Amino acid sequence: MSSDAIVLLKADHKQVRRLFREFEAAGETATKKKARVVGQIIKMLTIHTYIENEVMYPEVLALLPELKDDVLESYEEHHVADVLCLELSGMKPHDERFTAKTTVLIENVRHHIEEEEQEWFPQVRAGLSRKQLRELGVRLEEARKKAPGKPSQPSALKKTVDAVIS
Repeated sequence: MSSDAIVLLKADHKQVRRLFREFEAAGETATKKKARVVGQIIKMLTIHTYIENEVMYPEVLALLPELKDDVLESYEEHHVADVLCLELSGMKPHDERFTAKTTVLIENVRHHIEEEEQEWFPQVRAGLSRKQLRELGVRLEEARKKAPGKPSQPSALKKTVDAVIS
């Protein structure tokens, strides 16, 4: 697989979308399947948001400062996803709000993915060289190896974001 950062992130998006469809197709009574799929969604999103927050967003902010508003919005969208993942990780599939909370997570992440792929990624691709995108891809893969697989308190993310944008 290419080490181009955008190609790698789009591959993650494809996997996340597949998990979303699997959850939605599970049906109302498939609690074990829903629990398994939501666990996979939480892990995938936790890793994905980590590598974007730690590598992609700070680098794009440094190299393409005109995209600052987009980067800040992306951080906030990740924050919402992180909070929902953290809450879901403490719930059981038979909990009254489990399906509703998962549905809200799916809707928010789908919106975020759509914005990234249709608006943000084309701007990043236009602003960075192939070499820069490949180097970023390598750094994303390195960050993936140390990314947490479980959500943690969002305050850690806030400290990272505050450090990057100051």
